[in-house]
Amino acid sequence: MRVWRLILLVFALLLSDVIAYAQNRNNLIAAKDEFILLIDLRSSKAEMDTILKRAGMPGLSASKIQKGDFYHIYKEGWKMIQNNGKVVQFKKPITINHDNAPSKPFLITTDLIKTEGIPGYPGEVSYGVNKFSRVTVDELPSGITRFFLPGNTDARKVMLSGSFNTWSLTKTSMLKTDSGWISDVKLQPGIYAYKFIVNGRWMSDKYNLLHEEDGYNGTNSIYYRYNYTFQLAGYNNAKKVSVAGSFNKWNANEIPLVKNGKSWRAEIYLNDGMFTYRFMVDGNWITDPANTKKVTDEKGVATSVINLGETINFSLKGYADAKKVCVAGSFNGWKPNQLFLKRVNNEWVLPVTMAAGNYQYKFIADNKWITDPSNNCYAVSDGITNSFISVGANHTFRLKGYNNAQTVRIAGDFNNWDPEQYTMGRKGDEWVISMRFKPGKHHYKYIVDGNWIIDPGNKLWEPNQQGTNNSIIWVDK
Repeated sequence: MRVWRLILLVFALLLSDVIAYAQNRNNLIAAKDEFILLIDLRSSKAEMDTILKRAGMPGLSASKIQKGDFYHIYKEGWKMIQNNGKVVQFKKPITINHDNAPSKPFLITTDLIKTEGIPGYPGEVSYGVNKFSRVTVDELPSGITRFFLPGNTDARKVMLSGSFNTWSLTKTSMLKTDSGWISDVKLQPGIYAYKFIVNGRWMSDKYNLLHEEDGYNGTNSIYYRYNYTFQLAGYNNAKKVSVAGSFNKWNANEIPLVKNGKSWRAEIYLNDGMFTYRFMVDGNWITDPANTKKVTDEKGVATSVINLGETINFSLKGYADAKKVCVAGSFNGWKPNQLFLKRVNNEWVLPVTMAAGNYQYKFIADNKWITDPSNNCYAVSDGITNSFISVGANHTFRLKGYNNAQTVRIAGDFNNWDPEQYTMGRKGDEWVISMRFKPGKHHYKYIVDGNWIIDPGNKLWEPNQQGTNNSIIWVDK
């Protein structure tokens, strides 16, 4: 009976208009010559039971598989081809005649974007603007995001799956209406990938012109949940108004403003960070008259400023005789005359709103560049030592002891194993540095006065090509 279930499963996959393919977590992929089974060991028992049932193995124990016991999967003829500790990949040949099997679909799209995320889970972007030939995703007044699939009224079941529900096959059912299917989802501002599942068939949103590759010769539809509105009052006689800034490389043709009563408006998604911008009104650039925050570039041109994200309070004590003190760093392109500190009692202070990330910086007191005397974590760029700060850090390295060490540094695959770049700071009985990483596995070592060592406080390690070991951290988000 199990053989017949497998044969029926093969026919169901191969005779559909579009082959069901993976979204990075639990998935079963039908290729031309084989099945590929992906099992995410972090998924729930219910999610794992679903994928095992789809693969023709409904009786297997999900709890054993979660513990790394794959004996019964091997017994069913599957061969492991990859195991990274979180997602396990198996393959199994398709043994029935499939000469007429359809090839995997390629969707020609208007805009194919590329983020630094993993397939199915887009990475962070500076900004985003949706593009629809017909609006199928919209924000309701309640703050809920509504997804709409027009037509397909003969379908028995339609699901919505995406990065917002870990590409679940069961979590988000769509409700049938007289003109299609709808589903309401609560989303935070950001970028999301999604697809519809119609009678078991995965399909992109054909009305959404933004797509990203899914890693399996197909694409996912991309949607931005907006969080910022540009608004320009007046200019009633203007024919064309747009906004551009540092977030979109000053492309004045990308984001038009729409007349709304007595003002012009445009909504977009903006990631955290400091951005400069201006409006273009009938070919003429102007700053935002409603925004008092402005900076002047090296050519003396004023631009309006947006600050989104975490506020970092820069402070420099002393320098009572200084006439001006600035801060500059990788967060503002090292522009020295943009961010001016104010004198308060015995120190210079300035709050700056910054996006999550790792940054280098220095103070400039009367044109003299200096590192931050209150920060003993450093980073080197082009042979120059700068102060180092991490905004939204998701891991802190701590090395206890080594009281007599002169310098302790850290290197890993995140900086191409450069032994000079990052210097840790001494705090109490520890050497410490906090950093922000992309999700995934990262290798590293400490360098204590020139001597490479693994992290004695971390039990996770792997051998390397030099015959020694590297310490490992896993970053989930």
